[in-house]
Amino acid sequence: MFRTLKSDLNAVLERDPAARNRAEVFFLYSGFKAVRSHRKANWFYRHNLKFIARWISQRSRHKTGIEIHPGATIGKGLFIDHGMGVVIGETAVIGDNCTIYQNVTLGGTGKDTGKRHPTLGNNVLVGSGAKVLGPFTVGDNARIAAGAVVLSEVPANATAVGVPARVVKVNGIRSETLDQIHVSDPVALALCNLEHKINQLNEQIEEIKKVNSKE
Repeated sequence: MFRTLKSDLNAVLERDPAARNRAEVFFLYSGFKAVRSHRKANWFYRHNLKFIARWISQRSRHKTGIEIHPGATIGKGLFIDHGMGVVIGETAVIGDNCTIYQNVTLGGTGKDTGKRHPTLGNNVLVGSGAKVLGPFTVGDNARIAAGAVVLSEVPANATAVGVPARVVKVNGIRSETLDQIHVSDPVALALCNLEHKINQLNEQIEEIKKVNSKE
C-alpha cells in the first residue's frame, strides 16, 4: 500500500513541473485525491461491499470532478493532470505509470457486455479530451493525441491521432515526452505526398506539351 502511495506521489512530481513537493501533491492535487479515493473504493468493491464502494467514488467525484468507477483496475503511478471531466468505466484496466489529461473518457460503446471498457498498457499517455471507447487494448508506451476518438486497438509504441483515430507507428521507441500536439498525422502526410506527385506529373505534362509544340 505504501509503495503504491509513493509511486502515485512520485508520478505527479516527475511529470508535472508545477508540483513542488509531496505535501502539496498529497493535500491539493485533485487527480491524486481521486486515485487515492479509488483505491479505497476498489477494496470495498472487491470485497462485495459495493454500496460503500460506490458512495466513496461518488463522493470523490463531487470533490474532484473525476469519476472513476470502483470496479476499474488501476496500476501504480497513474497521473491524472488537472482531471476535471475524466470518466473511467467499470471494466477499464490501466497499467503502470500512465498519464491522463482532463476530459478524457475511458468508456464503452453501449453494444458490448462483460468487458466493455478499454485496457491501457504501461506508460500510456492519453491527451486532453480524448475518448477511448470499447473493450480493446492500447499497448505499452502508446500515445493518444488530444481530442482523438479511439475505437479500435492501438499497438504498443504507436500514436493514435484524429477522429476516428488513426495509428502511427513509432518503431519501438518509448515516448518520454508529454507533448500532446506535435504528433504525426498520417492523413496529412499522405496528402502532402499526393500533392508532390501531382506537381511532378504537371511538370512532366508541361514538358511533353513543349516537345509536341516544337514538332
